[in-house]
Amino acid sequence: MSSRNIVLIGMPGAGKSTVGVLLAKSAQREFIDTDLLIQSGEARSLPQIIKDHGYDKFSEIEELYILNLHCRNTVIATGGSVVYSISAMKHLAENGVVVYLKTPFSSIRQRVDSMLDRGVVRRTGQNLQQLFQERVPLYKRWADRTVETDNLTIPEVVSEVMEAIR
Repeated sequence: MSSRNIVLIGMPGAGKSTVGVLLAKSAQREFIDTDLLIQSGEARSLPQIIKDHGYDKFSEIEELYILNLHCRNTVIATGGSVVYSISAMKHLAENGVVVYLKTPFSSIRQRVDSMLDRGVVRRTGQNLQQLFQERVPLYKRWADRTVETDNLTIPEVVSEVMEAIR
């Protein structure tokens, strides 16, 4: 395996963070969760940042953190909204293989209890179904590889990702 990063994209609830930790461990790579990076850097939770600054400003903050990532041989779990930023996605793709964890809406709906509690970036009044429909084409656009996660355990998803990037 090369020293290129493995960049995980997908909807909130797709398992990017959970898969990312186990993937990094099995591939003997560093791990970065960009949501945690932002929370740490801003000293606030994602929901608080969104509440304080709004949707557009959060997107700018997220983009800035992504553009300042300079790593190799790392698994990067991104926030679900990263695909809105062309510059952030180009930066991630420059030294990484982008893997879309494709998860059906029914599974996302079950996993994402409260969008506000999770800090899901969305426009005012936008529901989870609308967000899903808006983002799926963007995930497909940016993905170098796609791993279908439905009916797979987390270890099986990790194996599928490893296979997909070989």
